[in-house]
Amino acid sequence: MAGGFGPATSGGEDFEARITPIVVISCILAASGGLMFGYDIGISGGVTSMPDFLKKFFPTVYKRQQVPGLESNYCKYDNQYLQLFTSSLYLAALAASFFASYTTRRLGRKMTMLVAGIFFCVGTVLNAAAQNLVMLIIGRLLLGCGVGFGNQAVPLFLSEVAPSRIRGALNILFQLNVTVGLLCANVINYGSSKVTAGWGWRLSLGLAGVPSVMLTLGAMIVVDTPNSLIERGKLEQGKAVLKRIRGVENVDPEFLELLEASRAAKEVKHPFRNLLKRRNRPQLIITVFLQFFQQFTGINAINFYAPVLFQTLGFKSDASLYSAVITGSCMVVGAIISIYFADRVGRRMLLLEGAIQMLVSHVGVSIILGLKLKETTSSLDRGMAILVVVLVCSFVGSFGWSWGPLAWLIASEIFPLEARSAGQSVTVGVNMFFTFVIAQAFLSMLCHMKFGIFLFFAAFVLIMFLFVLFLLPETKGVPIEEMTDVVWREHWFWKRYIDDDCEDDPKRQGYA
Repeated sequence: MAGGFGPATSGGEDFEARITPIVVISCILAASGGLMFGYDIGISGGVTSMPDFLKKFFPTVYKRQQVPGLESNYCKYDNQYLQLFTSSLYLAALAASFFASYTTRRLGRKMTMLVAGIFFCVGTVLNAAAQNLVMLIIGRLLLGCGVGFGNQAVPLFLSEVAPSRIRGALNILFQLNVTVGLLCANVINYGSSKVTAGWGWRLSLGLAGVPSVMLTLGAMIVVDTPNSLIERGKLEQGKAVLKRIRGVENVDPEFLELLEASRAAKEVKHPFRNLLKRRNRPQLIITVFLQFFQQFTGINAINFYAPVLFQTLGFKSDASLYSAVITGSCMVVGAIISIYFADRVGRRMLLLEGAIQMLVSHVGVSIILGLKLKETTSSLDRGMAILVVVLVCSFVGSFGWSWGPLAWLIASEIFPLEARSAGQSVTVGVNMFFTFVIAQAFLSMLCHMKFGIFLFFAAFVLIMFLFVLFLLPETKGVPIEEMTDVVWREHWFWKRYIDDDCEDDPKRQGYA
């Protein structure tokens, strides 16, 4: 919106489309990749709090647990190898995401999801059967490759298959499945922690095979997107699939727009170099900062280490796992709320409200810990412990309906077709890099910064609130191939990057 801070609302042509069964089924199957991602995030925190797991793979940490008061409450789990078990997955995902850009563009979204499913299956087997730390880490690296390929293909698939008026809701199915995966992981960790024979952790890691198989089978069943088929020269097949997923015969207007987008995409010989062009700079900057801010909300510090965190705060083992189940449930509820509101109130409103609520939660937890939790001799009393859980639930719930799903949704819908695969690779790569940073550093940061770590994350939440307020346009209801004209050319700040570069845009020759 020129002259102000508000976004372009909605516009462009909303092509004729019905919500067909094939769209719903395809999106549910594809979103099972989110289930696997969420399970992998959630399972590690519970497993690393299990004594049998620590005794086998991290005996130094295990011995430390046997001596009460030996170290600060905040430092019980400070171990680089333990953090590497969690973070190695995201380092592999970072590397895999750039290979996934090639497969997504050349082989299609469907084939890339299938590759992700195979990586997940093999990694799960290695983790569940691990006999030493090396085998355990290799399994996590393979799971990371699955995350890199899956997070590359699934959001693109959902954005391209969904009609524009419900694109937000269907895309958020991915994040809903992430939260369901997290919740399942917490419930399974709670149950498997009761296994006294020493193999409960194997059960937790092995049950990742269920969503792995679901994603693999789903990738075999779904049709590829019309955008991908047309981009690869399969015009008739692309038009036929477009008719099937839209449920109407008259798809010519949308088909012609996809053809034009494909023509522009084929003129791009170096996709990643193309991302750096001036006309793609707004999308690239928005994407990078959305992924950066998503991780520096502190959410994955809680997701990865919720049971460990609650034990650090003085909860007993069972209570910490139970509290993690509660917070996981709140995130599922948040994702359901986002599905309902993302295409009604818009992306910006949810992001702004979520940031405010997360800021209050962080400050509240920091104050309680600073006043009530001593270094080595005490734990939180029952009332304060419950209040911490309530604040954490408020945090993860608001994340679940705002920065969790919307950072992925917006990144998947704002790039033009010629930059979309490369843009999604950058999205996944940036997200995985900062996820790795948080996973590798959190326990050490908690040890050294103590309750101040929550103020550290709160500062970033405040910055990202201002970022959305001034620089993020609204994308609700805008057809995905019309983002440039409807959103970026009309935004008070970003329009300068588009208007000044129209002569270089293959889709905008002769634009006046």
